Amino acid sequence: MNLSIILYEPEIPPNTGNIIRLSANAGVALHLVEPMGFSLDEKQLRRAGMDYAELAHVQVHKTLADCLAVVQPNRLFAITTKGKTRYDQVRYEDGDALMFGPETRGLPLDVRLAIPESQWLTIPMREGCRSLNLSNAVSVLVYEAWRQHDFIS
Repeated sequence: MNLSIILYEPEIPPNTGNIIRLSANAGVALHLVEPMGFSLDEKQLRRAGMDYAELAHVQVHKTLADCLAVVQPNRLFAITTKGKTRYDQVRYEDGDALMFGPETRGLPLDVRLAIPESQWLTIPMREGCRSLNLSNAVSVLVYEAWRQHDFIS
């Protein structure tokens, strides 16, 4: 399945390292939009991503516009606690991209507003909980999309 993950301004190296590892194992492209809260050679990032960086397709982009020009998604989904559509109510297609915001603040309003509200997806949580860890949230979405395609890469 041709799926892209976009991390908009990621902040925490171990999360991105885990997502690099996930990206390699699931065969999805990973796009990182600057500024990032770390450099790609940080020890914590390397430890979490281990030797998977060579197996993953990771690109860094100066801006979201640059990223989208490269990815050219058929559909762009914003993963946000502000969404009204559950992630499992979508039929994922080749060429889709899933965008996640920074760990401490999520996707900014202006970024979300550039995407149709029908493409704002959410992961259900118990009342009173704020959010999932970024790498866990990415895993939930990637594996749902991949499951829908019988785990064929």
